[in-house]
Amino acid sequence: MPEGTIAEKLAIAAERCRALDAPLAGRLQAFADELRSLNPNFASVVDRLIARLEASHVGADAPAVGDAMPDFMLPDQSGRLVPLADFTAKGPIVIAFHRGHWCPYCRITADALSRIYDDVCGLGGDLVVITPEVERFNAELRSSVGAKFSILSDIDNGYALMLSLAFYIGDESKDLLDNAGLDRARFNAGDDATLPIPATFVVGSDGRVRARHIDPDFRKRMDVEDILAAVRLAAAP
Repeated sequence: MPEGTIAEKLAIAAERCRALDAPLAGRLQAFADELRSLNPNFASVVDRLIARLEASHVGADAPAVGDAMPDFMLPDQSGRLVPLADFTAKGPIVIAFHRGHWCPYCRITADALSRIYDDVCGLGGDLVVITPEVERFNAELRSSVGAKFSILSDIDNGYALMLSLAFYIGDESKDLLDNAGLDRARFNAGDDATLPIPATFVVGSDGRVRARHIDPDFRKRMDVEDILAAVRLAAAP
């Protein structure tokens, strides 16, 4: 990122909030507060986008608890194609949709998921993150938070669209991100101006959704304790 851009300043603020000794929700709120202080206009555009998504009920038709989770076949950060069945064959799987390595909220959340990954595995489960970005940037996100879980590329948000999670960000948000120095066309190998809602699903070994968190307000994510509780239940005999 070019030095001095809004993107760089946001990245520095995100790293500061990521390092806070606080629950995930507290770290996310701390960043939202820093963003509003650092760039009120940026925060206002985010507010308007979220209000539009909430009014449109984006994500309301995504798989619900008890539904079968649609299968996927997506490349991981190393280019290896991985189907959903590879994960569920071993036990429950946590599937977290993230907007990309550039998103401060996603970086903070990926860090929190990295911290509980060993606990998830200890319960007999696994965890995977899905973004619309190409492998190079998924590898960067994975490295930046020291993650051991796979990060899969959903180019053009094909899988997110299947789950009713993808949305058009709108011209105002598109211009804001472009002017901030965030080159989404390079990150996503295309500039279709769609992003996924950062939803989280816990899927059992039977392929059915056991728990989920879907909120058009991408500043809010599933609590890690709730994730662990859901994995624990899904793994129970």
